[in-house]
Amino acid sequence: MREVLDELLARWEAGQTIGMGTVVATFQSAPRPPGASMLVTEAGEAIGSVSGGCVEGAVYELAQEVMASGSPVLQRYGISDETALGVGLTCGGILDVHVEPVSQHTFPELGEVAADIRAERPVAIATVVAHPDPAWVGRRVIVRPEGAPTQGSIGSERADAAVLDDARGLLALGESKTLTYGPDGERRGEGMQVFVSAHAPRPRMLVFGAIDFAAAVAAQGSFLGYAVTVCDARPVFATATRFPEADEVVVKWPHKYLTEERDAGRIDARTVICVLTHDPKFDVPLLEVALRLPEVGYIGAMGSRRTHDDRLARLQEAGLSAAEIGRMSSPIGLDLGARTPQETAVSIVAEIIALRWGGRGERLGERGGPIHHPGD
Repeated sequence: MREVLDELLARWEAGQTIGMGTVVATFQSAPRPPGASMLVTEAGEAIGSVSGGCVEGAVYELAQEVMASGSPVLQRYGISDETALGVGLTCGGILDVHVEPVSQHTFPELGEVAADIRAERPVAIATVVAHPDPAWVGRRVIVRPEGAPTQGSIGSERADAAVLDDARGLLALGESKTLTYGPDGERRGEGMQVFVSAHAPRPRMLVFGAIDFAAAVAAQGSFLGYAVTVCDARPVFATATRFPEADEVVVKWPHKYLTEERDAGRIDARTVICVLTHDPKFDVPLLEVALRLPEVGYIGAMGSRRTHDDRLARLQEAGLSAAEIGRMSSPIGLDLGARTPQETAVSIVAEIIALRWGGRGERLGERGGPIHHPGD
């Protein structure tokens, strides 16, 4: 929903009803992830995408029907039948799309949810998308971290308790997912499906070293949705003017800044760290802190093979174990034959993406099987 939030909120505030289709589950090579949304307005506009074009026409028609009836629908789209010109995904995937009418009447909490998302406050929307009792379908509860107020109800105290507990776990991970329960929230049962759309603060990308490569990496990180920080101890280089794509530029010794962020609890399993200093007086103290973090998504360090070997020796002398050093990707990035800072930045974020999703960095045209990995 985040990608269509501005358009959705503007029409909601104007008192309109909008048909919103949201991907709630994917199987095999589905092109869009859970949470991807498409809007259909009263004026007939289509905004956003649920499949990259494969089934948008069918979702558009279904959204118009839902707007007219006021009843949400869960629809599965599978492999297209090309001989019959059937609606489906030519990539061979399967996706479930929940289409619902959104208005001030059906979703009165939207304004507050939008404010949370814009302020980078964690919030999740748990919506019943399937249930043996049609009256339950479309009910939702707004979930916030422990201690913060919740809004709405799934339908019973037992169901609310189960969904709130599980949704908070997903919110902590920033993961959107469909959960299955028994009709009254029984954890071992089936019949009720609840889609949790989790809106956690953007994951962080910490770029150390205010060099030309850092500007390119910051631009790529911003494009991928990271909150980007560039840090360097040299004030003449660490300026906002040189890094317009960064969310913040910090003038501080890198290892001191990372230590402060760690102690403040601002480093988590989604955080990626790119060490581009390739100067031992900066990167060795920094990596001593980074490689001992309890959780982090990625640690990459730039440098030639010679720099890499020297760095390994210095880290070993500093007392880091083989397991700790093994957390580091060095030299940083995938082998794309990159030459320019921009091309190198692409190789770095390509490695981050591959490690996040279990990719191997191979050419898709040179291997068989599905282009997405099992479970994606």
